Amino acid sequence: MSPQRPTADLHATAAEIAALLEHHRALEALARGQDRTQRGVAVQLQQRQNAADVQRVLRGMHPADVAFVLESFEQDDRLQVWNALEPSQAAEALIEFEPTVRARLVRETGRHRLVRIASALDPDDLAWVSDDLPEDVMAEVRESLGEIDRTLLQQADAYPPQSVGRLMSLDVATVRESQSIGDVLQDLHTRAYLPEHSDRLFVVDTRNLLRGSLSLQSLVLAGPQRTVAEIMEGNPLALRPEDTAAHAARAFERYDLVSMPVVNDRGKLIGRVTVDAVVDFIRVTADKDALAMAGLSGAEDIFSSVWDSARNRSPWLLVNLITAFVATRFIGVFETTIQGFVSLATLMPIVASIGGNTGNQTVALVFRGLAFEQFTPDSRRHLLRKELIVSLLNGILWGSLAGITAGLFYRRAALGIVMMAAIILNLTIAAAVGVLVPLTLHRMGRDPAQGSSVLLTFATDSMGFFLFLCLAWLYL
Repeated sequence: MSPQRPTADLHATAAEIAALLEHHRALEALARGQDRTQRGVAVQLQQRQNAADVQRVLRGMHPADVAFVLESFEQDDRLQVWNALEPSQAAEALIEFEPTVRARLVRETGRHRLVRIASALDPDDLAWVSDDLPEDVMAEVRESLGEIDRTLLQQADAYPPQSVGRLMSLDVATVRESQSIGDVLQDLHTRAYLPEHSDRLFVVDTRNLLRGSLSLQSLVLAGPQRTVAEIMEGNPLALRPEDTAAHAARAFERYDLVSMPVVNDRGKLIGRVTVDAVVDFIRVTADKDALAMAGLSGAEDIFSSVWDSARNRSPWLLVNLITAFVATRFIGVFETTIQGFVSLATLMPIVASIGGNTGNQTVALVFRGLAFEQFTPDSRRHLLRKELIVSLLNGILWGSLAGITAGLFYRRAALGIVMMAAIILNLTIAAAVGVLVPLTLHRMGRDPAQGSSVLLTFATDSMGFFLFLCLAWLYL
């Protein structure tokens, strides 16, 4: 395996390829200027030379590094480099791309080449990217597989996306309880290899029922005459293929696992999940949640077209625009009050801003609790009660400071009291919204990250304006 390359080296590789592409574009333009009878041959030879030069630079690189380099190019150059890759190298890089980049490359790759690339993947990796491949391509690839690989792929495809069945690998090393350690070592020498990320062997009986696990450390340190049953760990943690990938990720994080067996309803070992698949899932999920919190309806490549980017960002911008107009109506209701006290217009954003900050802190805390499945009905009530008390205390502290400052600045004590009261009430509302909105979305089966930020902004802005102006109208 290639050593990990520093990011600076990968950027240097991308720059080298960019220079090659620019050079070859100039040469290809010259080739197209040849006599008509020679033009086709000259252009074809130049394109082959382009591909050979790109392959030379990327040869021997880890597939993840190849994907990183390609993702740093704009779309036209990325496609040119992608088409220059050998099908086997392209197949290894395909599973490493960000989902949006992979989907676009698949759309812009010819069917024949796509079949060759997909055919170079093993069943586990093919199942991982099968949702991104056209159905006619998958059908042709299935026909080209051997009977065993076709059965394995069909089994993986039977499970829903985001499930353990889609993450698991079917390449598992097993031993029997009755075997001696010497026999196990001899079998491993005969096998000549272990599946990647193997930290343990799984112990099964004659019916392939999972009985335990045997760590490689225990295997190496135990005497050759001892049996597997004597040193194995019984009752190992196991997953079901129907479990969610998020459940598997939490198990790996909680128990510091490298691999974990997957069993069916009868307890038979059918595969395993490894830490690399879990890390890939966590990375994709984290990217999706980060974009969702910013109001993006889906993943977005930084080199996406202007139209694709604008369309991706539009839905929640529309919602935000509507809620902003609703919030301004609260201002319109108190237009006469504002005209009488112009200072209110300058102080309103402070009330809304500090409420939004409090709400975002609460939302982040709730997201973390949901991610780690820490909530029970009692803990939800406890969190709501605690956040309301915290916001009340912060409101009294910072509302008093803001009120004193405003009162001294505008030489009006009543204005300071109004501002303090508005901040206390708005912080309390922000805390309630920050707890209830994501929990409600989660209970409804919706992504709590999608929309929470927009709804929180609407609540803190509109209620901040309303409370401040209403109190000013009543008190001033």
